[in-house]
Amino acid sequence: MRPSAREVIAQVSTGFTELSDVDSSVDDPLGWPGYREAYAAAAARTGETESVVVGEALVGATPAVLVVWEFGFLGGSIGRRTGDRVEAAFSCARSRRLPVVALIATGGSRMQHGMRALSQLQRIARASAAARADGVAQISVLRDPTTGGGWATLGASADVVLGLPLAQVGFAGSRVRPATSPSEAYTVEAKYEWGQVDQLVSPSSLASVLERWLVLLTSRSSTAAPPPGALRSVPLPSTGWDAVRAARSSRRPRAASYVDAYFDWHETLRGDRTGAVDDGVLCGFGLREGRAVAFAAQCGTATRPAGFRTAARLVRLASRLGIPVLTLVDTPGAANDADAEEGGAGPAIASLFEAIATAAVPITTLVIGEGGSGGALAFAAPDNTWIAPDAYFSVTSPEAAAAILKRPMTEIPATADQLRLRPQDLVELGLARGIVEA
Repeated sequence: MRPSAREVIAQVSTGFTELSDVDSSVDDPLGWPGYREAYAAAAARTGETESVVVGEALVGATPAVLVVWEFGFLGGSIGRRTGDRVEAAFSCARSRRLPVVALIATGGSRMQHGMRALSQLQRIARASAAARADGVAQISVLRDPTTGGGWATLGASADVVLGLPLAQVGFAGSRVRPATSPSEAYTVEAKYEWGQVDQLVSPSSLASVLERWLVLLTSRSSTAAPPPGALRSVPLPSTGWDAVRAARSSRRPRAASYVDAYFDWHETLRGDRTGAVDDGVLCGFGLREGRAVAFAAQCGTATRPAGFRTAARLVRLASRLGIPVLTLVDTPGAANDADAEEGGAGPAIASLFEAIATAAVPITTLVIGEGGSGGALAFAAPDNTWIAPDAYFSVTSPEAAAAILKRPMTEIPATADQLRLRPQDLVELGLARGIVEA
């Protein structure tokens, strides 16, 4: 059975104080036959006077503004008074500098209000964008169902999108979809697979997950994150080829191990929000010694366009919220197959270069493995890049360099030496600040 708005509020928060709603008269702009009776029945059934309940509460120890849909009130449909309440919620969030949590369950715009209802999406989008420009963090929780304008405004636009399992999610509601469309495409699980939802969260763990995310997104800091220490003690390589082999070793620690060791705990973001995921890039926010740090880490594979776009999304979000960033470089290079080109490899890499170049927060980079060409450099912070002793950074791989120069394969090791890609070479050349120790 679907929980009511008040039950959801009690599940995730304490001390809820509802924002006042001075106008409780029936809003019937079109004089729709039977609407007033349907409105009265919905009010009697739910005890509410609109399809959303808004107010301030504590989620864990973090104060927040809640926007909670009541699906039992006319299918959670969005009318003018819905827009009034959402707008008031964001105004409160801006004035009080509080994050917004939208817990959505709606079938879309209220048909009985016609275009008056549809135009509320512009109001909601404008209120959300104004709060975003003021640095207000926003989290959405996709309940069942989240369709129409609820999904296409507060649902999909939030900084972090959480989904409850088996929720119906899509711009098209169940009654207006093409008959040939598979129902699986309109599920939260599909949106997660396609990188449009960050995490799937069970109802029983929703309160704790929201609490952790709000701690992370509201912990501003102007101090750069320190680089992680190396996770294994190895001697510096004697030759360039030794450096390459050390970075490619199966025994070398990978990004996930560095992230786990660096943070007390962390939460992850998923996908580029345009329909793709690169599992070779790990992004999220973590808490380290009481400080929040955002992270974007390459995991040793060729980085695909979705990976660059996800990292750019992470850097822009952290920059807006005032949270320092840590990037971990480990890739043989950007993916260069036909699918990557069709997927916009060039624009995606350019987007990450721009995000890092314009970031309003300090960014720290550690090269933990292979640093292959521009696909690695796009993740690197100018003037604040460090390198592990079992890593290298190069304009391209020794194999590619030999091929470009039309050298035989036997000269690949010598070419590696000439590229000066060892950790100590990078420090001497001024391209790395230092070599981290275990």
